[in-house]
Amino acid sequence: MSQPFEDPNREKLSRKQRHRQRNSLITLNDAQHELETIAVAFPSLAIPSLPQMATQARLLVCSVGNPAPYLNTLHSAGHIVLSALANALSYPPFQKSRAYGNGLVSAGSEFTLWQSSSLMNVSGVGVATAWRQFQREGRGEEAILVVVHDELELALGQVKVKGGSASAKGHNGLKSINGLLKGSEYTRIAVGIGRPESREPDVVAGYVLRKMSSQERMKIEGCVGRIEAELRRMMMG
Repeated sequence: MSQPFEDPNREKLSRKQRHRQRNSLITLNDAQHELETIAVAFPSLAIPSLPQMATQARLLVCSVGNPAPYLNTLHSAGHIVLSALANALSYPPFQKSRAYGNGLVSAGSEFTLWQSSSLMNVSGVGVATAWRQFQREGRGEEAILVVVHDELELALGQVKVKGGSASAKGHNGLKSINGLLKGSEYTRIAVGIGRPESREPDVVAGYVLRKMSSQERMKIEGCVGRIEAELRRMMMG
């Protein structure tokens, strides 16, 4: 059985580190442009080449859950994590977008974050619409769809990455997404919420739809660093 994603060697980048990273990319691009200009003006000169930068993939990171009054529940752990990620990255506030299936969008320099505004059981419609729009806006780069969701089979705050084709088990949100994407590849990031001892449907439903405690919320938000590290790994290929 695969183990939950844990990467103790990857630390969440500080804002200053991310700023330096972006500046280094700009500096390298400017230097390459200058060298190309000199090479055209003086073709006989031997111009050294700069190392080629790997093309970064574009990521649409979607969370599924339930709207108010069920926003602060375990079933909406994906939304809680994405909001915490947007805050950690200093992204703009989420805004409703008709083009993105009436979901809430916060776009930054690294990722486009999207939160479903529908009920969990029918979230596939919005995810599929947002994914099509995201692909239309591309310029030939690789595009990757990531869905962040709650997971009963993981302990609270644990993280596990798997392919979208993996079994959805009883997760109706994932079933809805799979039905609308019709075989399109995507990646799932499961956020553990634990589970009650009983597997009776009514007990499970009551568990996932109850309000989470402040301690539970802190533990779920605490996995943001691991999720950010995994997203950056996907972005760089």
